[in-house]
Amino acid sequence: MVRAQIALLVLLFAAMGVAAQTDPVAGNWKGVIEGPGGDHAAIAFAFTADAGGALTALLYQPVLNVYGAPVTLQRDGATYTIPELGAELTLANGELSGTVTRLKFPMRLQRTEELPQEVPVPANLPKGPAPRWQTKLGGMVYAAVAVRDGIAYVGTTGGVFNAVHMKDGTFAWTFSAGRPIYGEALVTSDAVYFVCDNGFLFKLERSSGKELWRYDLGDALVPRILQHPAVFDWDYLAPKPVLADGVLYAGSGDGSLHAVDAATAKRIWRFETKGKVRADALVDGPRVYIGSLDNGVYAIDRKSGAQLWRQETRAPVTSSPALIDGKVISGNRGPGLVALDPANGEILWRALYWGSWVESSAVAYGDRFYIGSSDLRRVSCYDPKDGRLVWRTDVYGWSWGRPAVTEKLVYAGVAGGSPYVIRHVASLTALDRTTGAIVWRWVPPENNALQYGFPAGPVVADGKTLVIAALDGTLYAFPLT
Repeated sequence: MVRAQIALLVLLFAAMGVAAQTDPVAGNWKGVIEGPGGDHAAIAFAFTADAGGALTALLYQPVLNVYGAPVTLQRDGATYTIPELGAELTLANGELSGTVTRLKFPMRLQRTEELPQEVPVPANLPKGPAPRWQTKLGGMVYAAVAVRDGIAYVGTTGGVFNAVHMKDGTFAWTFSAGRPIYGEALVTSDAVYFVCDNGFLFKLERSSGKELWRYDLGDALVPRILQHPAVFDWDYLAPKPVLADGVLYAGSGDGSLHAVDAATAKRIWRFETKGKVRADALVDGPRVYIGSLDNGVYAIDRKSGAQLWRQETRAPVTSSPALIDGKVISGNRGPGLVALDPANGEILWRALYWGSWVESSAVAYGDRFYIGSSDLRRVSCYDPKDGRLVWRTDVYGWSWGRPAVTEKLVYAGVAGGSPYVIRHVASLTALDRTTGAIVWRWVPPENNALQYGFPAGPVVADGKTLVIAALDGTLYAFPLT
């Protein structure tokens, strides 16, 4: 009898121990993060505690297209932290409240019965026009197409630079550069300039493709890491050369920016950063602005190549800076988007991207600007005066490239792929410039590659045609409607 009583007491104490270990935060929670510029985002969690008191958590963040992703939940007294989000929360009066990210944006959560569910791509979206023509280029294409006088110019990872007739997609000429070409070309009245992974900046005769000179950028041995489902040091970009007053400015994988005489290929100066320079330079008056994978945006004196200022962004910069409303607008692979004072690099405002990279570059039209994103999957419209978000539209895939903007529409190239933690579906998408509503969406053939679709944005040519190259090496021309 005594043994039976002892056994019963053990069971009771064990049960009491289990109950004591149940954490008061256990359950489902949902709420809002309050970001800058009037932006905000819904967020939710499923918190559980096991018999030993260990906490686990699943994250639901619709704006980042995350549904049930495991994150770390830790407790220290009355404070709960989620290290991956930089979140610190306290439970009081039935509400979890605190801050999130290193910038300490407010977050408040209440208990809920329902957690967010992923919304599929709507089946009733207009499909848009079919291609007028398409041409296989060979190799993959990561670069935006350059168009001038009825010819489209673009290079491939197969090492070939192509000039294609816009009227029918036939080849005007080709040039064998010998190594992959990832960047957009600069096309002038008489020449074509582009950078190549053999370490050279090339100048070709525009009419024939004949090589006129090559300049050594010094990065022939710099390795690349292309997209991978478990490795995220993706390095698929290259800069477009920029020409101003007879001088070319081109970044290099060795972390430098080169100023080169466009006529003679003579070096004028070379400026060093501590990371790869994969974005285009921005030339304005006496300054050149560049971003680097060393987390910095730089202002450089055009005449001497001396550094004027550097602004730390806390993340690699692959977005090309744009001068809009007297501000240098630059995206990055961390906090999101910043507007800098051109004179001293001071941060004038920030726009939050909720953990998504901003590979895209800003395009101004009227008193607004437009820009894509990575895992956020959104194309966004901002007021450059204060960073106020005007609209943001889910395009259901990576919009890494620079959008093309017209009076009525914003065109975005969108890449997709699988396997990946977030669902991304490729398309060429047209958005209403005023409202952000999807006007039409053309979906390219899906393949078994990790990624497919359009890593770069489209180009509006002659006011009648939209030109874009797909990752599989297909060059498309669409009629504008």
